[in-house]
Amino acid sequence: MSYRYTATPTPIGAAVAVFDGDALVALATADDAAWIVEGVSRELRRDLEPASGDVAGLGAQLDEYFAGERRGFDVAVDWRLTRGFARDALEAVAEVPYGETASYGEIAELCGRPRAARAVGTACRMTPLTLVVPVHRIIRADGTIGEFSGREDVKRFLVDLERRAVAG
Repeated sequence: MSYRYTATPTPIGAAVAVFDGDALVALATADDAAWIVEGVSRELRRDLEPASGDVAGLGAQLDEYFAGERRGFDVAVDWRLTRGFARDALEAVAEVPYGETASYGEIAELCGRPRAARAVGTACRMTPLTLVVPVHRIIRADGTIGEFSGREDVKRFLVDLERRAVAG
């Protein structure tokens, strides 16, 4: 099995995507793409090869998303790096509509574990699939934004980007 990766520049850093075939295994953003490739390689216990071209059209979709022209991603998701309640939580997060937010507690309730808001937060923080699974749409119960990859400014940027696009 060979895993391939791509890196697409975005306003919030390089979006590094790892694929098995055309299925997305991981997507993360960072200023240092090599750091993401190395971490995912360790997690998968396989070397990653650079991909040629735009695998599954994700690079173009990311460009459209950041231009405010795309509201969802059309790419197969491979959940192999997420298990148990974390996967349940992230699948619920994936259902939060573009331009809207939900609290960690609301996601926990959707998963049938209303007291698991902190576990939802952990799942969002540790997700191997950012943007495609819109963890930036999940906020604190008091309405404050919280962080995205340790950066509140990035989360605010993403939430505002979507709200502006919805407002027209």
